[in-house]
Parts: sequence; structure tokens; C-alpha cells
Amino acid sequence: METTNILVTGANGFVGSHILETLINRDGVNAIAACRDRKKLIPAFNGEIREGDLRDKTYLGTLLDGIDVVCHAAAWTSAWGYRDESERLFFQPSKALMEQLPKSRVSRFIFLSSTSVAAPDASSDPMGRADENRLTLWPHMRNVARLENIMRDRANRGCTMISLRTGLFAGRRYGIGLLSLLVPRLKTHLVPWVRGGNTGMPVIAGEDIGEAFALTATAEGLEGYQGFNIVGPTVPTAREVIGFLNEAYQLPKPHFSVPFTIAYPFAHSMELLDPIVPWEPLVTRSIIHLLEETGANNTHATEQLGYQPKIHWKEAIRMQMDEMAARQKTPMKMHKPIPS
Repeated sequence: METTNILVTGANGFVGSHILETLINRDGVNAIAACRDRKKLIPAFNGEIREGDLRDKTYLGTLLDGIDVVCHAAAWTSAWGYRDESERLFFQPSKALMEQLPKSRVSRFIFLSSTSVAAPDASSDPMGRADENRLTLWPHMRNVARLENIMRDRANRGCTMISLRTGLFAGRRYGIGLLSLLVPRLKTHLVPWVRGGNTGMPVIAGEDIGEAFALTATAEGLEGYQGFNIVGPTVPTAREVIGFLNEAYQLPKPHFSVPFTIAYPFAHSMELLDPIVPWEPLVTRSIIHLLEETGANNTHATEQLGYQPKIHWKEAIRMQMDEMAARQKTPMKMHKPIPS
């Protein structure tokens, strides 16, 4: 059997680590980790490591040598604001990586996107184009949309370009996500339901995301530009998720409800107060955006990739809440640490 060399960028992170964890158990696959710090890789990984920074042109010039497939999970993320940092630490390095593709033998490039990138109007169709102008409220998500659109333009240049629009992260080795932001805010008793909590909250475990990437990396018959929604076995509503957090962890439920037309301007006012208060905003427009209905399902991914998620959203939440209880002593920041 011919071996496929698969490079995983962002291998230290939540998604990258789960991709590695899945790939090391696949026959015919040679997983290669691209990361900034080899000491933070999962202990189970003992394969090749390409340590460096995507902002380093010298590193980038040889990173794709001998690679067949790229799983691009590297990202500097912020749940709101930080426009310049997102441009410098996420968009430009990702764009530069794509520009190396024609100089390599890479035949497939798989990008970590979000079911929320085209919300609420075009999320149910994973091939739907995101409205970049609507996403100016959230620089990181706007950059995700910009990168998807670059991929569409580059898809017919010898490399298949695939966007995996995943749901809301939860589970082991969690990073910035709605759950880690929501939990401390629920404790304030000030967070309302938005539209009664009746919109979908597509929670997905890291293991299922890793499986989706592994299947996409090895699936046959994919050409041009492809998009897939990747969510868990079932999609709960926000009311179901918060109800579970209340029942299992005694977190308060919201005491009142507001429509999106009020939630967005209220969240914007919280952002405007940020420079003059010593704490992060209670709520931001990006958090409200994550609560928009996506209507995402796995039908296309199941048909084309054979994707069948296994971990129920309650189990994914339990895994994360257990870790948060053990190692998160203060509320998580709404942005990743800014690297030097």
C-alpha cells in the first residue's frame, strides 16, 4: 500500500491534536506534525515533527517538501476584536501557506472552517459563500471567510481545496470556544436567552473533528473546491445545552429572553465599554453570531466522506467540564496568547 504523507499544521492545538490522534491509527498514512513547540504535542505521537512558525519564510519554504495532503488547523483566534493581530497571525500566514502549494506536490488542502461562517443565511449549504461584509463584526471569522474564498479561486490549479465547516468545539484539550466562554458568564446571572434559546448549538467533540479530517484526507473522488458541514450525531438547541449545564453542573439558566435585534446592539455596547473597564465584555457580537441558527447537518459529509460522528454532545460537554474543573482556575481569555 502506498503511504500518504499528511501534514497537520497547528498540531499543538485542539483540532490539530485530535487530527494527529486519529491519523496515527490509520494504515497507509504517515502523519507529520507542524507546530511551534514540540513539547506540547500529544504523548502518543512519535512521528516526524516540523517545528517552526508559519510567519517564517525560510520555514515555510521547505515545510511542504514531500507532503501529499495538508490539514491546516493552525490558527490564532480571538472571540472578538483584535483585527490587526488576526490579520498578522492568522490570515497572512495561512495565505502564504496556500501560495506554497503550486511549488509542492500537495494534491489536497483541507482547511478548518466553521458552520457559523455563513450564518444565518447560507450555513445549511456547506458550499454556500459567506458574506465577508456581514462578518466585519468579528475579524477572525471574516478572515475564515476570506480564506475560503481564496481557496475557491485556487481550486483549479492542480490542488483540491476543501473547507470543513465544523460545529462548536467541546471536549478534551479544549481551546477557545463557546462553552469555555459561556460557563463563567452564566454564573453572573446576567446572560439572557437569545430568541428563547431555540436556535441550534452544533456542539462537536474533538474526536469527531479528527475523524472528519482523516476521512477527508483519504477519500477518493474529491476535486476542485469542496465544502462540508461537520457536526455531532445530533444538534441540540441552546436551551437544551444550557438546561443540561444547569441540571448536571448547577449553572444558572438565563432569567429573561431577547431577540437578535436587541442582542446585537447590546453586545456592541459591551464591546465599546471594554477600553474603560478592567474586565472583558460580558457578551460580544461574535458570541451572539455563534447563537444564530446554522441548520447544519452531516448529510453531504456522510454521503461523500463516510463521516458518521459517534460522540453525543452531552459526552463532549462532560469531557470539557471535567478538564475545566481540573485546570481552569480563572475565566478563559477571549483570545489566544499573542506570540512573540
